[in-house]
Amino acid sequence: MNLSFLYLVGAGPGDPELITIKAIRTLEKADVILYDALANETLLAYAPAGCVKRFVGKRYGCHALSQEEINRLIVEYAQSHCRIVRLKGGDPFVFGRAQEEIDAARQAGMQVEIIPGISSALAVPSSQMIPLTCRGINESFWVTTGTTRSGELSKDIELAAQSSATVVILMAMSKLEAIMDIFSRHGKMHTPVAIIQNGTIAEEKMVIGTVRDIVFKSAYAQLSNPAVIVVGEVVNLHPSQLPSAIAHQTTNFLQKNR
Repeated sequence: MNLSFLYLVGAGPGDPELITIKAIRTLEKADVILYDALANETLLAYAPAGCVKRFVGKRYGCHALSQEEINRLIVEYAQSHCRIVRLKGGDPFVFGRAQEEIDAARQAGMQVEIIPGISSALAVPSSQMIPLTCRGINESFWVTTGTTRSGELSKDIELAAQSSATVVILMAMSKLEAIMDIFSRHGKMHTPVAIIQNGTIAEEKMVIGTVRDIVFKSAYAQLSNPAVIVVGEVVNLHPSQLPSAIAHQTTNFLQKNR
């Protein structure tokens, strides 16, 4: 009987302090840690002496190992080690391909435990004081990926662009222009947009614009992945935008009350 355990641990959005106590305790008893490119490497300091630490990073344009190879590594390490930790950026169940690793582990007879993490979709806008919901502005938010497994643009973006919701798009910088074209087609040319690269860490960069000009602004700032794209009126609540947001609301009020 296989007595090995797979722990899928969320490393949070980047800031090493934005990790749960339970995640730290799991790292402290790990025999093997397989960590992603978006997991802050300083978290490896919690590992005990003798722990095997292996980078298996995957992000756009950087694939150290395929998902199939990672699955195979999990099973192979389980033959000689008891506690295998998969350290994933954000939360394992938010575009983390966790289910594929769970299936591989269970087929090998391993026990599986999930340690949730703080998703960058929530934490990165919040760290910039951009709320995803605000009474009187919107009633919901979407979190979507920019591309599907086939590399095509997600059709959910078309649906999201027709709503009044805040739209948070992950892993989408390579499709930024096409995504903004969709929002433009649905009358959202003047909707504010924020792009936050390397959110919550020292290398963080942010650009704010509108659907109409954010492609040019992000290119000028040389933004790239990993980045979180936020589309919606809540972007105007960022401290740098408040004077213009108040002026815009005042103009709308005067026009309605002529």
